[in-house]
Amino acid sequence: MCLLTVHGKRCHGTAGAAALLMIGMVALTQAAETPYPNRPIRVIVATATGGGLDAVTRIVAPKLTESMGQTWVVDNRPGASGNLGAEMVARANADGHTVLTSTSTLLTVNPSLYRMPFSIDKDLQPVTVLAMGAQVIVVHPSVPAKTLAELIALAKQKPGVLNYASAGQGTAIHLGAELLKSRAGIDMTQVRYKGGGPAAVAVLGGEVQVLVGTVASTISFIQAGRLRALAATGAKRSRLMPDLPTVAESGYPGFDAGLWFAMSVPGATPKAIAARIHGETLKALRDNDVQTAMARQGLEPNPGSPADLTARIRTETAIWAALIRKLGIRAD
Repeated sequence: MCLLTVHGKRCHGTAGAAALLMIGMVALTQAAETPYPNRPIRVIVATATGGGLDAVTRIVAPKLTESMGQTWVVDNRPGASGNLGAEMVARANADGHTVLTSTSTLLTVNPSLYRMPFSIDKDLQPVTVLAMGAQVIVVHPSVPAKTLAELIALAKQKPGVLNYASAGQGTAIHLGAELLKSRAGIDMTQVRYKGGGPAAVAVLGGEVQVLVGTVASTISFIQAGRLRALAATGAKRSRLMPDLPTVAESGYPGFDAGLWFAMSVPGATPKAIAARIHGETLKALRDNDVQTAMARQGLEPNPGSPADLTARIRTETAIWAALIRKLGIRAD
């Protein structure tokens, strides 16, 4: 005769099986009733501290802590162009307690540059765009160009003579300049630096003439006359520089090389949990304090749906993949 033990008591045959089934059903019911979130939420930031993504995450996290009743703990995990932090989230338990914030380049450029150990499409679930980090094309004051059209004309007169500062292969600074070169049919020479900061310093010092940099890192120098802004690279004008035309407005329709920051969760995260995170994040992005804090960083909140983010990732991935193939760009 089959003997089963349940909570220290022996049950015989089918009675024992029924008891075990009942215990299993109770456990499942309790698990289903477990509130979310039930412990601190870890936010993996796929860059080092101090940049635009880090700023966005630290502005939003306190609001989410308030609204969701659990601390959102910011954990910077830079490395491998953001792939290190993203893989941590892709491999994490899909219970809503691990979240990723990343740059647009990680989601749309890295798949064409690296052999990634996870799939952006399958292992990450988009939540929303957090903010746009507007970029602008600037030149050193010694460059005799007051508009983008004049810069392009100058570059065509002197192919390869103008240099532009890059923060490395596949970065937003690099690809923004390369997209401009491709669309305008010009030749400028890339000079690589170890990050956006050194690249901006090089242009300020006149070592190179051109930079596609963020509004946040360049606006004070533009206002002081140490850099000259020619055009914004995003789909629309920057709120901080509303009089500056976009590249698209300057004769290149559809041009969009704006940098943006996004939130994702592990791919298998239940839709209900992902929807909760999405809803709370949108409320945070609409908060006046959050919008003011982002404006100080040269950032613009850009709340949207998971479907919006998915579509943006697919569209921009195709654009950058085509450019990377065309130019034969390889990761550093």
